[in-house]
Amino acid sequence: MNLRYIPNILTAFRILLVPPVVMLMLEDEFLPALVLFAVAGFSDAVDGYLARRYDWTSRIGGLMDPLADTLLMVSSYLTLGWLGLIPPWLVALVILRDLVIVTGAVIYNARIEQVEATPSIVSKLNTLAQILLVLSVLFSQAFFELPAVWIDALIYSVLVTIVWSGVGYVWTWGRRAWKQTGHSLAGPEDQSTAATRTRATRQCPLRRFFPRAEP
Repeated sequence: MNLRYIPNILTAFRILLVPPVVMLMLEDEFLPALVLFAVAGFSDAVDGYLARRYDWTSRIGGLMDPLADTLLMVSSYLTLGWLGLIPPWLVALVILRDLVIVTGAVIYNARIEQVEATPSIVSKLNTLAQILLVLSVLFSQAFFELPAVWIDALIYSVLVTIVWSGVGYVWTWGRRAWKQTGHSLAGPEDQSTAATRTRATRQCPLRRFFPRAEP
């Protein structure tokens, strides 16, 4: 077996863990659900490390990894929300953020250029906060209830990082789309005018500051 396929195998394994995690939660089997969710989260960290450390990256891996993360987190949050273990509004925010990012990426890829995005630091913090919240809720159900202040802190950490990262993505990719479409919408006459102005500025540097200045 080619070792460079290991990250993709781990990602596929994480996708396969989603149904059993959900079923175990629905059957109130929180301890095995906790174990499987922890294994899934650990596999995410391992496949990411291997892909970066040894350059075992691929296009299909780049597509599968965010899909696996989205399936795991959205399914877990929907299930915990259904069981009444986390607030419904938080579930809605998690789903809304992913919908905005995925929809924006599809539109950008289809109408402007191929998306080559890397997660921001805030997005990584959001993923970490989401994972910690699920683990904490499952732990509370499987063993003993953790302090309410800890759960509340994680809930609001997820809230803040969801809003922060969501707005960041919209702002960053919105500006890129604006610049790309701005250049593409410029007609031949506009481009010719811009080129003439550029040449004039090079001939007379003062025109950059005083448009009517002559050499």
